[in-house]
Amino acid sequence: MNERIKQFAELSKSYKTMIVDGQMQSVLQIDPERFAGMIIQECVDLIDTLNEAYDAPSTAGKFIKDHFGIE
Repeated sequence: MNERIKQFAELSKSYKTMIVDGQMQSVLQIDPERFAGMIIQECVDLIDTLNEAYDAPSTAGKFIKDHFGIE
């Protein structure tokens, strides 16, 4: 797996309270929405960087964020 993706997985972890073996416990899990948001933002940043380098309009990044509901 790509090192950047591993970083996102680690950064997106949070504790969830759940019942494990009949007992309430806090479990550290990857938050899928946060993880996906980080990947989407990274892609948008790359697109925006390319657009700036080639003096292209930067609407693609905004379109992608709008499509996925990322602010």
